[in-house]
Amino acid sequence: MRLNAIQVNVDSSESPDARIERVVSQVEQLAPNCDFITLPELWETGAFDLQLGLERAKTLDDLCADGWLGALSRIATDNGVWIHAGSFMERGVGDDEGKTFNTSVVIDNSGEVAATYRKIHLFGFDGGEVTLLDPGSELVVVDTPLGRTGLATCYDIRFPELFRKLLDLGAEAMIVPTGWPLSRINTWTTLAQARAIENQLWLIGTNEVGSQDNNDGRIIELGGATMVVSPAGKVVAFSDENEAVISIEIDPSETVQIRERFPILRDRVL
Repeated sequence: MRLNAIQVNVDSSESPDARIERVVSQVEQLAPNCDFITLPELWETGAFDLQLGLERAKTLDDLCADGWLGALSRIATDNGVWIHAGSFMERGVGDDEGKTFNTSVVIDNSGEVAATYRKIHLFGFDGGEVTLLDPGSELVVVDTPLGRTGLATCYDIRFPELFRKLLDLGAEAMIVPTGWPLSRINTWTTLAQARAIENQLWLIGTNEVGSQDNNDGRIIELGGATMVVSPAGKVVAFSDENEAVISIEIDPSETVQIRERFPILRDRVL
């Protein structure tokens, strides 16, 4: 299967509406010639402009009905392509009314929402996401062309126990949309490769680039390094610090093959 990972420039000089138009158009251009497309975390507003994200937060139904998620669903339907739409600021409804989540969405090749995942580990310690958003609690694994696919978001990758639990739910691949800054990009690349190696699965991590206003007087440079890591731990695709599209052929059966040839997982005792 052919996968395209879109590393989006989220520079604060561009309005969210302009970015939405640009990215949706790019997805539409790529869709006829691939099987799967992935986008980064909170790409509409950028991962570090949380105030702007909160201002533009929507319910899942509203974003599907008349927002960019609906546009991506139509592209998926028209081209028979799967899309991991990155994540967005989700306004909760019903029992979750009054809450806001960092929610990623997978759209299947018929345009339906196949899965959603609310980010469990919120970044910021005593500020940022952890003070403004609500954490999710549900582990999510969904059948995709990659096989059984676990969902995680950005900061989640620092917590190997989450990935082990997804592995125990049958994960053969992981998709991780992210907004990782340039100052810590070596940590991101090391952890992404480690999560693939220790769980023997495909890992697709899609990041952002550009300069983001952090709402506290700081400017954050996003670091790129969108990457695809094989179940054997080899980085088979990697981008630099510019807006880019990674396009790569992936063989999902490699997960089973490496687990049979080098069966480390059967030696787990914990």
